Amino acid sequence: MLLSLAPMEGITGYAFRRVHAEVFGALDRYYTPFISPLPKVGTPFSKRNSRELNPANNQGLDVVPQLLTNDADRFVWAAELLADMGYEEVNLNLGCPSGTVVAKEKGSGLLRNPDRLEAFLANVCERSPLPVSVKTRVGIANGDEYGELLALFCRCGIAELIVHPRVQKDFYNGAPRQELYGKTLELAPFPVAYNGDIFTLDDYDALLAAYPQTRHVMLGRGIMANPALARMIRGGEGLTCEELKRFHDKLYESYTDDMGGNAVFRMKEWWSYAEHAFADPPSVHRIMRKTRQADEYEAAARKIFSTEKLADSPRFS
Repeated sequence: MLLSLAPMEGITGYAFRRVHAEVFGALDRYYTPFISPLPKVGTPFSKRNSRELNPANNQGLDVVPQLLTNDADRFVWAAELLADMGYEEVNLNLGCPSGTVVAKEKGSGLLRNPDRLEAFLANVCERSPLPVSVKTRVGIANGDEYGELLALFCRCGIAELIVHPRVQKDFYNGAPRQELYGKTLELAPFPVAYNGDIFTLDDYDALLAAYPQTRHVMLGRGIMANPALARMIRGGEGLTCEELKRFHDKLYESYTDDMGGNAVFRMKEWWSYAEHAFADPPSVHRIMRKTRQADEYEAAARKIFSTEKLADSPRFS
């Protein structure tokens, strides 16, 4: 089984990937948070994106860059830059449900126009120097849209389809429509991966019981709430408070080195997920909520790790 880390904007950047791999062991594959190529073809990546993609910052990890664009020329130009950096695959984001992204017909917004999407995909798959994989939702408003979308994916020669079986309007609400993932397994001529609400070993086991053909599971919020989840899936030990604190301390140090005082705000994004590792998430949230300065933040983190107990079975909820 291939286990990968989902791209999560503002969370799973190179600092997170490196520290997570060091403390909990590397996943088989990591996808970068989406990168938007600059508007002008021929322009290099921004300084921020260059740091994210720098091979030195991803050494020893299998990393797949993800692009967010609806412009074929920009996609191909970015793929050429990535190939020159040594990457072996590029992923297209058709999953982001954000209203601002969707309004620009990017991310899952591109699913609204299947004809445009097919023309775009056929173009980039033919011209890209790297294999093109796709991470997608199953429609905009309802799952009935997916039949047409799956058919066009099957015609376009993509390298892999990662299915998050929710529609854009779901955001992260409701249960994933796993039957549409099952339909993909039956019909797709390319490898297929599953993403969505794998928070515990029971969730993982239920997925495999229903769809034993599964070969690749992408973990997102489940890893945020329980950073040891992939290790547990492989038969390893569960999460301990000591190693969660070690992970926290290393991540905070890395963010502080990269961004100084802004590290507090980045860490608070992480805590919005990590609070679910504890038995009383609201209590953790209250302790952390009002921190602004580094000294306030550090005192709050010390209090959490000294007074709050881990959940018996951490899960995002």
